[in-house]
Amino acid sequence: MLTQAKREFIEFMMSADVLRFGSFVTKSGRNTPYFVNTGNYRTGRQLATLGRFYAQLIQETLGGEFDAMFGPAYKGIPLVAAAASTLAVEHGMDKPYFFNRKEEKDHGEGGSFVGYKPADGDRIILIEDVITAGTAVREVMPQIKSCGDVQVTDMFISVNRCEVGKDGEKTAVMEVKEEFGITVHAIVTVQDIYEYLKEKPEYADVLAHMEQYMAQYCRF
Repeated sequence: MLTQAKREFIEFMMSADVLRFGSFVTKSGRNTPYFVNTGNYRTGRQLATLGRFYAQLIQETLGGEFDAMFGPAYKGIPLVAAAASTLAVEHGMDKPYFFNRKEEKDHGEGGSFVGYKPADGDRIILIEDVITAGTAVREVMPQIKSCGDVQVTDMFISVNRCEVGKDGEKTAVMEVKEEFGITVHAIVTVQDIYEYLKEKPEYADVLAHMEQYMAQYCRF
């Protein structure tokens, strides 16, 4: 269901040139009529707005039932910081956060992580931009698990593309749930974007391409 909050987030992404429509090629080689590039967020106001959307979804989904937040390098780092800040200021939940280094530091304090140090029994949630193939999750899960006896239960993202992998059967979200027991929550899905475009006559051509793409690659 396309709620007003989802509509506002889609328009926010479009205004920031993060959500674009046209003809693009994904890493998997697929020709897609829409593209999400969160690297185009570049102002303080945009980051603050992102933090509000993420924090709202986290609060509605889990309340305060988690111990720490993790943002995979690199795009997850500003997202987890913004979400943690908004949770504290607007929702009264002062939760710790941490993120990983791409390369382990061998001087100073050393280590692979910056910020909070996970402890046994912690319930950790992941904050990321999008999930396409689940690569980032597979890379960081062994690192997080090496911190101790922790649980990673939920992941929060901007957009769920709902696309199947190369096997043509399961989406990345399904695979992450199956492999790691992580439930993925998205602010919006490709279906929400499609419903939004249906309200805009000027996107009739894009809508036709979206329908074809979703029929071929998406599963709900």
